[in-house]
Amino acid sequence: MPHSARLRAGRFSEPQHIYLLTATTENRETLFSNFTIGRLVVAELKAAQQDGLAESLAWVVMPDHLHWLIALQQGSLSELMRRIKGRSAKRINALASRQGKLWQDGFHDRALRREEDVLPAARYIVANPLRAGLVNRVGDYPLWDSVWL
Repeated sequence: MPHSARLRAGRFSEPQHIYLLTATTENRETLFSNFTIGRLVVAELKAAQQDGLAESLAWVVMPDHLHWLIALQQGSLSELMRRIKGRSAKRINALASRQGKLWQDGFHDRALRREEDVLPAARYIVANPLRAGLVNRVGDYPLWDSVWL
């Protein structure tokens, strides 16, 4: 079974539940090292929230992937990620004068079942640049946010 099909096996989307979503660029290309390009992904996360699809709890746009902690509001996780990835790819490809796939197929999701799992997941997300050695302090990384500021 292809990797992307395994990622979809057993996926269940339920509004008002909290999910940790991860998506990776095609071939782990470090496109989001460019701040302007990374901000285009952020704009799509914010648009999804404004459109009532998901409440963003925490996110980080790393050089080659995205972690996004959400409370799903409507639709499915697949629909939400298809929108984020499709719209961001279109905008980034136009801005960077590039063509082709920007994101790997599929995405990883993990449902957080207990309330006490949410804050540790948010901390994991925002500390990702620190663990990766990109910054010395979490606040020095420009492409993250959390409702627990």
